[in-house]
Amino acid sequence: MLAGGVGGARFLLGLRAAAPEARISVVGNTGDDVTLFGLRICPDLDTLMYTLGGGIDSDRGWGRTDESFTVRAELAAYGDARTWFGLGDRDLSTHLLRTEWLGHGIGLAEVTRRLCGRWQPGVELLPMTEAPVETHVALADGRRVHFQEWWIRLRAAIPATAFTLRGADAAVPAPGVLAALEAADLVLLPPSNPVVSIGTILTVPGIRDAVAAKPVVGLSPIVGGAPVRGMADACLAAMGVATTAQAVGRHYGADLLDGWLVDSVDADAQVPDVAVRAVPLLMHDLAATTAMARAALDLAAELTAGAGAQRAR
Repeated sequence: MLAGGVGGARFLLGLRAAAPEARISVVGNTGDDVTLFGLRICPDLDTLMYTLGGGIDSDRGWGRTDESFTVRAELAAYGDARTWFGLGDRDLSTHLLRTEWLGHGIGLAEVTRRLCGRWQPGVELLPMTEAPVETHVALADGRRVHFQEWWIRLRAAIPATAFTLRGADAAVPAPGVLAALEAADLVLLPPSNPVVSIGTILTVPGIRDAVAAKPVVGLSPIVGGAPVRGMADACLAAMGVATTAQAVGRHYGADLLDGWLVDSVDADAQVPDVAVRAVPLLMHDLAATTAMARAALDLAAELTAGAGAQRAR
């Protein structure tokens, strides 16, 4: 599975329940990564790790449970303006260790494995790349800012005109990524942001081709013309993609997707040369999320069986 933060993490809870015996490898987005106060912060990897390990603040969907923000308050008292980023006291331990290990020359894949040793997420969590890539946003007012500043401080209120993944030219898939994709029976694209989460992962050279070689089923992050969570519509607008389940499916395209799950309210969506199925896609609770995951696995099995029958003929 390719995954961003909150949506991907919550879907994974259902996938683990739907396929408890499966070996699940997760390629996490690192395009949101940022360095603040000298610390390397990997928001999506941490959200995946904390959620699957039972340490996430489930109300916010990010950060640690029972978190405090004393350090952030102290930074504000010094007049530092970067306190818009929700850096929690418990969360700091993760960033301190990651930064120290990276400084010792340890790759991000191994750093992530070490951090997961505490949380035991029940999946193999892999960063998409070990290269320090970062998403930057060109704004309609002429500014260029880090994605985190646009998303969190500005709340995506100023329209984006383009997204740039700085460092992508030098990026290669992290150790284990291509091997996991090669060994996979199928690839799932959860209801993560199609532009700055899934789209970013697919930008890393070699990953898109490896994904497209497998049966791929995606789940729409758009229900009834609106994002299920977050501000994916602001990202889609910058790409010239309408905020509909059909448009996002067509944005991915048949060269990537074999199957596309949309919500029941979007049952009329059509994506050329892609099998589209409509099921409830709101992750109200674990039971609903598990049902979504089962529907994705069932569609993948249906498509694989159909392909096998076609080859036999």
